[in-house]
Amino acid sequence: MIYDIIVIGGGIVGLATGMKIKQQRPDLSIAILEKENAVAQHQTGNNSGVIHSGLYYKPGSLKATNCIRGYHELVQFCEAENIPFEITGKVVVATRKEQIPLLNRLFERGKQNCLEAIRQITLDELRELEPYCAGVAALHVPQTGIVDYKKVAEVYARKLKESGGLIFLGQKVINIRQQASINYIETDKDIFQSRVIINCAGLYSDKVADMTGLDPEDVKILPFRGEYYKLKSEREYLVRNLIYPVPDPNFPFLGVHFTRMMKGGVEAGPNAVLAFRREGYKRTDFNLKEFRESISWPGLQKVAAKYWKTGLGEYYRSFSKSAFTKALQELIPDIQETDLVDGGAGVRAQACDRTGGLLDDFHITENRMAINVLNAPSPAATSSLSIGGTVCELALKRF
Repeated sequence: MIYDIIVIGGGIVGLATGMKIKQQRPDLSIAILEKENAVAQHQTGNNSGVIHSGLYYKPGSLKATNCIRGYHELVQFCEAENIPFEITGKVVVATRKEQIPLLNRLFERGKQNCLEAIRQITLDELRELEPYCAGVAALHVPQTGIVDYKKVAEVYARKLKESGGLIFLGQKVINIRQQASINYIETDKDIFQSRVIINCAGLYSDKVADMTGLDPEDVKILPFRGEYYKLKSEREYLVRNLIYPVPDPNFPFLGVHFTRMMKGGVEAGPNAVLAFRREGYKRTDFNLKEFRESISWPGLQKVAAKYWKTGLGEYYRSFSKSAFTKALQELIPDIQETDLVDGGAGVRAQACDRTGGLLDDFHITENRMAINVLNAPSPAATSSLSIGGTVCELALKRF
């Protein structure tokens, strides 16, 4: 069978894209290929579950427009499908005076991104919202929320299948070739045929893009592991909702923070360290070929040369629970090392260009064979329906 569209990758973005296409063009035949034995096993299933408001992103960027639009679509979808979620609000806290200008810049950016309810709050108001949080200045962002994105993705998958789409699990793509305008997608088990390919392969999106003939010299996916602790249940009272620091503007990471989870509990973290393999969820996970590819990439070498002190600090927190605790104590001084128990870890697929730029925006490219989603880290889960709609529009132009 020749499918009209095959989506490679069964994470939340791939599933949302397939569902959106089927909603708009039910006549098209669509299949999703996922290498794992279930959907949403990587970035989707290992994130903090935050419904992002669009605070951090450059006005007019793909992240800003898709996050803001996706936020509203996601909330409406969860309401319609009875998926549990909660709009909790969050505080962003400056813990040192030198961070106040950055906090003020965030406030202005939030207003530019149409977060009309965002406001600067006094320290008394901060203590009313988060009694154990310390800082010198703070913002309150009421639009932020929490949800279990794995459940969201599973509903996307169900609705896709109900509308006639297919999902093939345990199908790892190993080669793609084109003949007479038909794409032949070889997996470790079968060969699939399609007229159009949509690459939503996450941590391996650059590899799949290379298979579709896209120049691999422009962007490399670097895997950054984010490690979490959880608060002991008897200390969860220290955090009511979400508490974030002022992020370092040089990095596309938000810094260690506290997140109340939809599935229960409070997470503390993550840090951000280069993983030694693309799916390196543990410190001991290592793949020589993948690690060599990462460290030999000129872009990473330039990032490391410029920000080596920051990188060493992240690794130090990775191996030192006391150092991790100290970072958390900037936000909640009462936190003790004994309050933290091991949590999980996620791996972020972060695109890096050859010049050392860690791409701060979503990155979607097209060529003759495929539409390639090459950079879709946070807030991709929040933005999934919007990104899916964007990619859907690109795909339908080919029909």
